Amino acid sequence: MRDAFHDDLDAINQTLVDMANLVGSAMNRATTALLTADLALAEEVIAEDDHIDAIQHDLDAKTLNLMARQQPVASDLRTLVTSLRMSADFERMGDFCHHIARIARMRYPATAVPPELALTIQEMGDTAERIIAKVTGLLTSRDLEAALEVERDDDEMDRLHRKLFVTLLDDAWPHGIESAIDMTLLGRYYERCADHAVSVARRVYFLVTGEYATKKD
Repeated sequence: MRDAFHDDLDAINQTLVDMANLVGSAMNRATTALLTADLALAEEVIAEDDHIDAIQHDLDAKTLNLMARQQPVASDLRTLVTSLRMSADFERMGDFCHHIARIARMRYPATAVPPELALTIQEMGDTAERIIAKVTGLLTSRDLEAALEVERDDDEMDRLHRKLFVTLLDDAWPHGIESAIDMTLLGRYYERCADHAVSVARRVYFLVTGEYATKKD
């Protein structure tokens, strides 16, 4: 029975890895759709969000069932509790990819991002993908140093977010209120997606050590 229990724990972790991979792919495609006005790609990301939601609901139900049947303690209990929280983080990250794709769809056939901000948005998308890839690896490696690095990676996203606002707040902004609102929302979606990835990294650290990580400079 103990072997079966640990097989169940491994299956839960693999499902989290699968969710992370789906979110990473969604982020890539949402950013591409946004910058190229690719309606079909945007629709893919929007539709796939329902799949990510369904995986989360199924995973949480299995996790709660396992907790009720096995009444785990110590590290096994930490594994199950953190799994519930990480699945919620990945679900929210999928939502932000969905929101990015919706802006691409809403502005089609125009490109939602003004030319002078295209590079910044591409960098935000690349940074989000890089952070998501790192936390995906953490789910199997449990590398504590890598977990601490994620917060430093998030500093780059924060820098890009500030850079975006410098452009938006310039008195010479020529694209009007509607575009400024779009860009404000987009900046928020990328920034919050990275924040949830940081949350996953912190949970991995807690899972391994039983303690909460403190940020390193």
